[in-house]
Amino acid sequence: MTAEAIEAGPLAGGPGTGADGPLRIAFLTYKGNPFCGGQGVYARHLSRELARLGHSVEVIGAQPFPVLDEGVPLTELPSLDLYRSPDPFRTPGRDEYRDWIDAVEVATMWTGGFPEPLTFSLRARRHLIARRGEFDVIHDNQTLGYGLLGDLGAPLVTTIHHPITVDRRLDLEAAGGWRRRASVRRWYGFTRMQKRVARRLPSVLTVSGSSEQEIIEDLKVRKDRIHVVHIGADTDLWSPDPSVAEIPGRIVTTSSADVPLKGLIHLVEALAKLRTENPAAHLVVVGRRAEDGPVAQAIERYGLDDAVQFVKGITDEELVDLVRGAQIACVPSLYEGFSLPAAEAMATGTPLVATTGGAIPEVSGPDGESCLAVPPGDAGALAAALSRLLADPGLRTRLGAAGRNRVLARFTWKQAAIGTAERYREAIAARRSA
Repeated sequence: MTAEAIEAGPLAGGPGTGADGPLRIAFLTYKGNPFCGGQGVYARHLSRELARLGHSVEVIGAQPFPVLDEGVPLTELPSLDLYRSPDPFRTPGRDEYRDWIDAVEVATMWTGGFPEPLTFSLRARRHLIARRGEFDVIHDNQTLGYGLLGDLGAPLVTTIHHPITVDRRLDLEAAGGWRRRASVRRWYGFTRMQKRVARRLPSVLTVSGSSEQEIIEDLKVRKDRIHVVHIGADTDLWSPDPSVAEIPGRIVTTSSADVPLKGLIHLVEALAKLRTENPAAHLVVVGRRAEDGPVAQAIERYGLDDAVQFVKGITDEELVDLVRGAQIACVPSLYEGFSLPAAEAMATGTPLVATTGGAIPEVSGPDGESCLAVPPGDAGALAAALSRLLADPGLRTRLGAAGRNRVLARFTWKQAAIGTAERYREAIAARRSA
């Protein structure tokens, strides 16, 4: 490529200009863990499906680095990895510091804040400007950092799965004592930056109508700048398999024990009620077990050590078989911006019990048609729904089949990629006409 073409950038014409041909996409993700949290899952599956549509996708990410499928390259833009296992909140050695951004990262961590959205955005800005002309569009996966404002050499499209202000609000409600509340406020200090950045973004994608409304209310983003593009399940991987034996009484959920938003404590309380009439009922939690905190205390208080199992670090295939073998999949969350676990469980044909928190009903569908729905935070209603479903094989079969059909019709990654690419082209056209 000539110096003149590089300077002119991808909007000057020629292959990869995004008019109607393949696009060159820089996909930014400051956290890419594919086994915990929706951002890593989103990065992996959306980038794969965009590549299958013929686009050139390069994922640019920090630790934990995303796991990507064949044909999608990863460019590592490493942080200092201050929260890594087994030494989270570590102090880096003197020889690890590379520049002033590293110093900001450490100083923010030392003072109780979460630095990664800001520091990744600054590193990403430096990286993208150095590669001006190589991309038609830049897609930010909810970094919302100051470094992504201004001219990056290509139009910016940003996904906001849901505003982190929702997590902040729920964590503050669950915090006990002024010291804990002060700590929560400091940790979520980055949300002030994300609010300011979000209001200046020209094109925002989100994954549900519920998230769209939260973005308007919490972040004050104009409605005409927001586009809903539903995400979905990998329906080839997440599929029924009659050869997998159903385990009587098994309920499976995906949750982090120490995140109030996920509502796991209410499911544990529901399990305790359920086992008074169905002693075979037991829970498998896909996620990390907290050794202390409300969930651990509830498990001990109700004597459920043998009835609640936590699993982590398993393969995709093992996870799918775990869900296939359950009699019920459960999403007890107080709020979800979309709920991939709901869509994935439904895609296997496993019947679903889910709350009506946030966008979950958009995914799970009407109560009694493709799931059993209960109010968030209501352990009694959750126990009743679980009991009803465990006792009725016919209802389990009907809801499982309806859930699978709903996902196939509405929530697949191919559909998400097609819708996302349309938004890319709109952003490119808007930049041209500006």
